[in-house]
Amino acid sequence: MDAITITDLDVVFGDKPQLALQQLDQGHTRQEIIDQTGQVVGVDKVSLTVKEGEICVLMGLSGSGKSSLLRAVNGLNPISRGHLEIKDGEQAVDLANCDEETLRHLRTHRVSMVFQKFALMPWLTVLDNVAFGLELQGMGKAERRKKAREQLEMVDLAEWEEKYPHELSGGMQQRVGLARAFAMDTDILLMDEPFSALDPLIRAQLQDELLVLQEKLNKTILFVSHDLDEALKIGNNIAIMESGRLIQHGKPEEIILAPKNDYVRDFVAHTNPLNVLKGRSLMQPVSELNSQDTQLQVCTSQPIWVEQNQQKLSLIKTDESLKLLHWDLNSSQIEEVDSSTVIVTSPDIGMREAIELKQRSGQPILLIEDGELVGVLNDSEFYEALLGNYQSVAA
Repeated sequence: MDAITITDLDVVFGDKPQLALQQLDQGHTRQEIIDQTGQVVGVDKVSLTVKEGEICVLMGLSGSGKSSLLRAVNGLNPISRGHLEIKDGEQAVDLANCDEETLRHLRTHRVSMVFQKFALMPWLTVLDNVAFGLELQGMGKAERRKKAREQLEMVDLAEWEEKYPHELSGGMQQRVGLARAFAMDTDILLMDEPFSALDPLIRAQLQDELLVLQEKLNKTILFVSHDLDEALKIGNNIAIMESGRLIQHGKPEEIILAPKNDYVRDFVAHTNPLNVLKGRSLMQPVSELNSQDTQLQVCTSQPIWVEQNQQKLSLIKTDESLKLLHWDLNSSQIEEVDSSTVIVTSPDIGMREAIELKQRSGQPILLIEDGELVGVLNDSEFYEALLGNYQSVAA
């Protein structure tokens, strides 16, 4: 189910938004509208849906409109035209036609926010900072502190509850911000470049921690970032914006493999594809393998053949020392992989994990789906990935 549904949304900053909207409809650019009317178009006719439990990352250069769009989701930025619906129980509330009481309800029970600069109150302890939103909800002191302590344990800050923000490092302060947002127990979490002010190592650690927390809590997260590697790491989907417009929206792999224009292509040009590409993007499909009836040659550098019978794969015409090993994604059985191992796994295996397996075994990696062989990863596919030739392979 969709947690956030945005339809033809415009956000204009200024005292004459209708004048700017008229010029938008006439095809004027954002800069022309600023020059002629003094109005600033923050968001230009954006349509976007975010499903429950999804992490959607908004990306773009400075001034692209990503934060303007994010802040419209909790009513901090006014909606000039269009619709922005937030799931509230079994119904959807349109913020474009929302009264103040309903907006307050959404902010305290449905949508919470983590800020870039932590936004902690220096006069409150860590515990009371985490409990602050619960106090606004009207929760009693004992109950809100109990709940705040649970969140501090979750982010490994239980021993720091009586400290004040200035006594914490930047990474720890951001953990307090995360704990405060999660304590609200809202369905939707807005995160406006929450890790960008942190050192790279701390940033990577908090990204990992966010993913672990998401596994437990399954929130709907709209996350603003200017760092593509961060977006590729945490996002189920990525939405790239330019001049207030949504340019491309899709899964990380789609963004890497099929950028829609030069703006997106420039974004992905310097990223590490191994962090996001899957086996299915680069595999040699079954249709290209040498075959004899139900038998398939999965390697040309040495005679390795398999036979597919009733969703069962077996090695034939092959060195008897070789054996098939069915590999679960992110498995811990790496010590079982050696030169006698032919890995059988999902086409959703990440290329980084696949390269490690290939390095250990030296054998082709067989990709199966619903019990059927769908493709093979051999040396040539790995070389293409490492050389950045994955777009031509995917095509």
